[in-house]
Amino acid sequence: MSLILPRKYNKIDSLQRAGVLWIDPSLAERQDIRPLRVGIVNIMPLGMQYEFNLLHPLGLSPLQIEPVWIRLSSHDYKTWDRDHLDRIYVSWEEANSNDFLDALIITGAPVEHLQFEDVNYWEELVKVINESRTHCASTLGLCWAGFALAYLAGVDKRPLSQKLFGVFPLKSLAPGNPIINGQDDTFVCPQSRHATLDDQEMEKAEIQGKLRLLAHGQDVGYTIFETPDQKQLMHLGHPEYNVDRLLAEMERDRGRGDVPPPFNFNDQEPVTLWRSHRNLFFQQWLLLCYQ
Repeated sequence: MSLILPRKYNKIDSLQRAGVLWIDPSLAERQDIRPLRVGIVNIMPLGMQYEFNLLHPLGLSPLQIEPVWIRLSSHDYKTWDRDHLDRIYVSWEEANSNDFLDALIITGAPVEHLQFEDVNYWEELVKVINESRTHCASTLGLCWAGFALAYLAGVDKRPLSQKLFGVFPLKSLAPGNPIINGQDDTFVCPQSRHATLDDQEMEKAEIQGKLRLLAHGQDVGYTIFETPDQKQLMHLGHPEYNVDRLLAEMERDRGRGDVPPPFNFNDQEPVTLWRSHRNLFFQQWLLLCYQ
């Protein structure tokens, strides 16, 4: 189907080049189709540039998707274009004022070195997470947001001595699960994080009925998991990344000098090895929300 986007949205040309269909909200209102309203709490640095990474897989869905960009009043958005933020983003309350969102995505954030309670927008984010459990079919937490959801389920992150960066293999643990169903037995996905979750703690959480483990990697641990009621889905990797985002992070980290080159990724001949995983992961999640 298509994404519902304002005609002056800055990534229209990029989406069209990627083969993503879109329609203006005024046209969508005249159609006899109820779109899936997906809220996106985007707390990534350089968030305007990051938006395409989510819109691309969402726009490949057979469903009509209305992305609703959400801002947190307690976050300062230091690296953002303020005009874009004010023009496109709304508060959580505004996003749900006329009709509740169908689903919610919470992005990663460069705050893995902090305790969750020390993050300045933690209290506001927890309120959003708690309300989304009531009103949304599912909440998807990516990277740091996946750690946040795991923490609220009872498993805390552990800092790594060195950044985990690159494209790593994962093994499917639940081939019959609606999220993992259709993935290859082994697939790859980008990782870009300074923390991990202990395997023993994750396995204990599954035994206790707090989490259901869906994918594991020898070098990255349990990376995809969900709550047993499927109201929350966590992915500690970055399936949404494209090669440009990886190259940008690689260049940034090279300037800092404290991060090794990305594993299994050649910046001289960059290729996307995780496209099928990305597309299928988001499509299966959207279908789960739709059902």
